[in-house]
Amino acid sequence: MKIIPKLALAAVLATGVGGVALTAPAVAQKKGKEQEAGGLKLSPEALKAAQAAQPVLQQKNYAAADPLVSAVEAAAKTEDDKYIAAAMRYELESGKLFAAQQANPNAPIDEAPLAKPLDVLIASPSTPVTDKPRYVYRRGALAYNGKQYPIALKYFEQAQQLGYNDPNLPLLIVKAKMETGDVAGANAALATTIDQMNASGQKAPEDYYKYAIGRANKSKMVPETLTWMRKWIVAYPTPQNWRNALVIYGLQPGSLATLDKNQKLDLFRLMRASKSLADQNDYMEYAQYATDKGLPAEAEAVLKEGMATGKIPAGNATAKAMLTAAAAKSRQEGSLAPTEARAKSAGDGKLAALTAEAYYGQGNYAKAAELYRTALQKGGVDAGEVNTRLGIALAAQGDKAGATAAFDAVNGAPRADLAGFWKAWLSTQA
Repeated sequence: MKIIPKLALAAVLATGVGGVALTAPAVAQKKGKEQEAGGLKLSPEALKAAQAAQPVLQQKNYAAADPLVSAVEAAAKTEDDKYIAAAMRYELESGKLFAAQQANPNAPIDEAPLAKPLDVLIASPSTPVTDKPRYVYRRGALAYNGKQYPIALKYFEQAQQLGYNDPNLPLLIVKAKMETGDVAGANAALATTIDQMNASGQKAPEDYYKYAIGRANKSKMVPETLTWMRKWIVAYPTPQNWRNALVIYGLQPGSLATLDKNQKLDLFRLMRASKSLADQNDYMEYAQYATDKGLPAEAEAVLKEGMATGKIPAGNATAKAMLTAAAAKSRQEGSLAPTEARAKSAGDGKLAALTAEAYYGQGNYAKAAELYRTALQKGGVDAGEVNTRLGIALAAQGDKAGATAAFDAVNGAPRADLAGFWKAWLSTQA
């Protein structure tokens, strides 16, 4: 995420000294006395040198201006003298850098000569109050470009306290914190920035989320990575983003979570709900998990959906064979009513949970939810798994409140994280 360019910023952050009227007063002052010049009280020597340097600076004749600015620095005695000398030095050095960059954009830039005059301008009591925030910001940018991140952070935070208004500043603070190793602090600052932007009606850029995900993941902060991934797909809920997030979470080699087949089945169900099943491999893998779990009706529905969308090519013989087998087993499954009756009279909830799964596979989500609840009531089942699937069944019926409550009841990794992704999806639904 590119936030700040490596450039001199001469046009943006110039001192404005070129516009100061460096003229002697109408009434001659006694020799050796300070003279008023543009609101500054300059010594005669400094005023004379500054008057010689100013027009040459305005002409951008930097080679000729260099010795003239040095003369101003040599003549500086008072605070105002030192201020005008530093302002001119900064103007000169930033102008030289800007001109060099314009001439050769790919050439390396040495911004070090800007540090000394900026330090003087920041510390000087003669610096106008309205100018100081941008000098502080510029000094932070200088340190940041030089990879002096703790120094950069100090100046950026000071600029923010002084009220400097630049859209890049909050993110620069985040990046400086991140580079100093304060990943948690950077994430907190970024979350605050995003919340403020969203509250103001200005949607935070997608790159902000991706940056946070990348840095948290690089630091092996899995809970933080997952939190940022969920924030990202809520803010930018495209099918591609959903697929990327879920694959990274639990489907690719070296994924953030190690999921068993039951958990992967529920992840594929979320991919289907979020319309992020991308190709024939996704549909066929999902169908295989459903088949392995004894859910032929769900496998059949998934394969038919993949073929109808064209994501499973019409000539895919393997998919056709899977569909034929799933359809045959689905017909053999028949009515679940007898199994439901046995499940309700059983001593534990295991059969009820299996029957609920079968109802879900057939698309009878109301019956599935009923039997999942029966399973939880009777006990003897994996409560995290059953609550997850109760939430999925309720979500399929559009019961957001009920689904959220079920997902909230899921504890322990990786089930709670999986339920968190389902809640994220729920929050994007009307």
